[in-house]
Amino acid sequence: MNTIAPPAQQIRQEINDEHPDSGLEQLYTRSQSVVSRRVAGETLIVPVRGKVGDLASIYSFNATGTLLWDSLASPQSLAGLVDAVLHEYAVERDQAEQDVKQFLNDTVNVGLVEIREQISMAGFASAGFVSGRDFSRAVKDAI
Repeated sequence: MNTIAPPAQQIRQEINDEHPDSGLEQLYTRSQSVVSRRVAGETLIVPVRGKVGDLASIYSFNATGTLLWDSLASPQSLAGLVDAVLHEYAVERDQAEQDVKQFLNDTVNVGLVEIREQISMAGFASAGFVSGRDFSRAVKDAI
């Protein structure tokens, strides 16, 4: 059984809350290619390849990993996941952010979590767009 551990090689995907230049926000969600179950208080994740569970690649999460995994049932931002950890545990924001980023890096790299990008509405509000036409133009420019 595998536990998520820091990868030996360079991390493929940099985990960021937003791409500052593009106005895109990264959202994280569970991969559709895995199944998860709680067994004896432990969360187990099994990748599915060719409609069959890959029993050689079972992953196990601790309590914090389980909290994050449960949160990822719907798309979440880095900030949303950090807030979930802060709400549940007495930990400093910097430590929570570091832990969440590590979890996301590890799970993205083994294919358990997927990254989706969404246009950040905060970026448009701060840019001062007021009309629908300006908003449409900004959306086209961001894509």
